[in-house]
Amino acid sequence: MRKDIVTDQETFNEEYENLPANLIEQLNQFQDDKIGVIFHFGLYSLAGIVESWQLSKEDTWARKKPWRSDLAELRHDYWNLANDFHPNPDNVVSWAATIKDTGIKYGILTTKHHDGFSIFDTKFSNFHSNLDIFKIFSQTMQQHNLKVGAYYSKPDWHNENYWEPGSDPIGRYASYDPKENPAKWQQFNDFVKNQLLELTTNYGPIDILWLDGGWVNKDHHEFLEMESIVKQIRLHQPNILVVDRTIGGLYENYVTPERSIPETPPKKVWESNIPLAKNWGYVPNDQYKTFSEIESMIVEIVSKGGNVILGIGPKPDGTLPHEALKILAQLKIWLQKYGQAIFKTRAVDISNPPAGWFFTQRDNHLYAFVKQDSEKNWDYSQKILSVKALDKNVEVQINDSRVEINKNSSEDEFTVLEMIEETV
Repeated sequence: MRKDIVTDQETFNEEYENLPANLIEQLNQFQDDKIGVIFHFGLYSLAGIVESWQLSKEDTWARKKPWRSDLAELRHDYWNLANDFHPNPDNVVSWAATIKDTGIKYGILTTKHHDGFSIFDTKFSNFHSNLDIFKIFSQTMQQHNLKVGAYYSKPDWHNENYWEPGSDPIGRYASYDPKENPAKWQQFNDFVKNQLLELTTNYGPIDILWLDGGWVNKDHHEFLEMESIVKQIRLHQPNILVVDRTIGGLYENYVTPERSIPETPPKKVWESNIPLAKNWGYVPNDQYKTFSEIESMIVEIVSKGGNVILGIGPKPDGTLPHEALKILAQLKIWLQKYGQAIFKTRAVDISNPPAGWFFTQRDNHLYAFVKQDSEKNWDYSQKILSVKALDKNVEVQINDSRVEINKNSSEDEFTVLEMIEETV
């Protein structure tokens, strides 16, 4: 079982305080978009192993099938993969068109994971790809009118001011106590600030800054100067959504339950993170979810008012795995058929819904996703004027105050109904 997920129930349940009008508008648009993709791409793709985590001494869960049996050798060989990381730029270009064709609205790319390898052009580290992958990604996304997100790991296990050369760090934390060596931590803080400013000044409009490594700004005295950093970022990107994951407060503009669907939705805007496979990054012969599983998760998440971001790990050359492309092709067909019940909708409070019925709402349009093995009738209390199925193979009618599905020869996992409510 993976042990890399950082959670905080207190910040998960907190409410907004004094959110400016422009960010409220950005969050509304974000909720309209509903579905995104996050690409994990880096040296771990070349190694074909779990993202970065085999480098961490205490995270033995990641080395059940170690890439190298000796940890020192593993770190040495892993970091030297930088010399062999040469993805084809044409393959990276294709990602945005694939997203657009599927009907997905936004995408996030791992500009740097915990291993410290940057896939963007940075002047503050020599440990980066020769190809500015984030430039290609951001430009092609913008050309397709898709929103752009930058994932960035706050910890950096390759940086000398986080894991000191010659040290033997126990795990994910800095190899020293920042409280005892504030000068060194200040150097690391400045490094993070400078890289984040590069990402938010050199690549055009960036919609989301997705900050990972939830122990930084929380534990082990590892506190970055977030107020100053975000203030400088927003001089260039005033509408950017900053997501300092699991930290809460002013710089976690929305919350991100990982690999899960909350039973009770957070009070803030939220986005469930669901990888299509077992791993976020590319691992040969990975176990992929079925489209039925993905469809069910999307329906449940959106009916609860959340967004969903689907994780894909490109292969080392930048091509997308055929298993991921197959799921995206199925999702495209599904969204063409039922997207109106997903995009720009919000959660709706329905009293005593039948088991297996999930609802969304847009204006006076109420949508019901009815799982195939569920009850075929719903006794409603709303003032519904009409009902129709979004699949021609389904017949539905209103009988008194009951919606009744009379015929269903659809092969889809869900029957989707559109109801028009009376406006006051």
